[in-house]
Amino acid sequence: MQLSFDEAGALLDELAEPFPEALFEGLNGGVHLVEEAMQDPELSQVYILGEYCEDLLGRYINLYYGSFAALAEKEAWTLEDWRAELRQTLSHELTHHMEGRGGLHALDDRDAEEMEGFRKKYGRRKKS
Repeated sequence: MQLSFDEAGALLDELAEPFPEALFEGLNGGVHLVEEAMQDPELSQVYILGEYCEDLLGRYINLYYGSFAALAEKEAWTLEDWRAELRQTLSHELTHHMEGRGGLHALDDRDAEEMEGFRKKYGRRKKS
């Protein structure tokens, strides 16, 4: 099942509602659903679903609709799959936010280990 960008946005809003407000404190840039897909620069078969950003614009979360849509098509997602993936990714990025506010980086370390595992499994993209 493929959701449109607007349908995915409405679902994300619905899924974000039950999260405690405290998790969003200090997230001055909010949560954004971005239309593009984001692939790992070294592994074209690995899609990045979301990222926590802390830069000159502030602290914010980007979730990449195009990445979700690509996986939904490839894996024949149902509506429940969309719900689960959006909820899990939002939760993951909020955890990065909370860890960042507390000066912790355990999830960053775990993500780096997971990406290294993908690189070993799929090989690095050759640079042209």
